[in-house]
Amino acid sequence: MKQLIVFDAYGTLFDVYSISQTAEQLFPQQGIALANLWRDKQIEYTRLISLSDPSNPNGSQYFEPFWDLTQKALEYSCARLSLSLSPTAREQLMTAYDHLSPFAENKEVLIQLKKLGRQTAVLSNANMSMLKRVIDHAELTLYFDKIISIESAKQFKTHPKSYGLVHENFSISPQHVLFVSSNAWDAMGATWYGWDTFWLNRQGLPNETLGPKPAYSGRSLVDMMLCID
Repeated sequence: MKQLIVFDAYGTLFDVYSISQTAEQLFPQQGIALANLWRDKQIEYTRLISLSDPSNPNGSQYFEPFWDLTQKALEYSCARLSLSLSPTAREQLMTAYDHLSPFAENKEVLIQLKKLGRQTAVLSNANMSMLKRVIDHAELTLYFDKIISIESAKQFKTHPKSYGLVHENFSISPQHVLFVSSNAWDAMGATWYGWDTFWLNRQGLPNETLGPKPAYSGRSLVDMMLCID
């Protein structure tokens, strides 16, 4: 039985590409392109930081908070797309990141998990203040036993130290954990770490050709509920 369900945040609970609506208002006909490039560069920066100093017991010496990386990724993406990012536009887009759209099934699934007596947590690359803002805005805070940021490890996912924070916060063996992520790379990292994983494959993408497949997959969190016993 899976006693602890651990959720990634961005892409899993919150639609990172909903930012394209604000981007489109600011940069007509470029909203989707900006949202896609922004997300890719954001994740690329996290990997660069962790891969460049993977063995440091104090975390990567290059670590920067996810909020800062998100802003730098935005600035790069606008430059790459030849978009003039004014201070006002930057503030609007960063504020919108705190108000990403939650997926429709989130609350009902979390309520069901609580009724079943399961513990729930969020494990995210985001720094804690950023994470709390987006979860509070979606009115989901009460449904999680713990909200865990990797900032204390100073290593981003998929570094093992980031996943290890779950066991620092919960006294639980790995076989009783189910990790849920919409990011295939995150699901793979958690699988390699030793957890069973549910890949929330909302887009119907093919499995990665590297590494093991996740234990479970589905198109929504409703499908995940079939995998927790």
